[in-house]
Amino acid sequence: MVIWPTLTLIGFLVLTALVIAMGTQSTARYEAEQRAVAARPSRTRHAAPEAARATATATALL
Repeated sequence: MVIWPTLTLIGFLVLTALVIAMGTQSTARYEAEQRAVAARPSRTRHAAPEAARATATATALL
């Protein structure tokens, strides 16, 4: 009679440990990606002169 509550508790604990492990891995991967993005130089500084140059060329052709 005590076996079913025991199995239920063990199953719950195993599933909880699985969810925690998956969440830890996912969080570590997300943080590594965020650190990589932060370490990369910003592209917005280079995109603005190129856009201005493209606009100037397009208006010169008109």
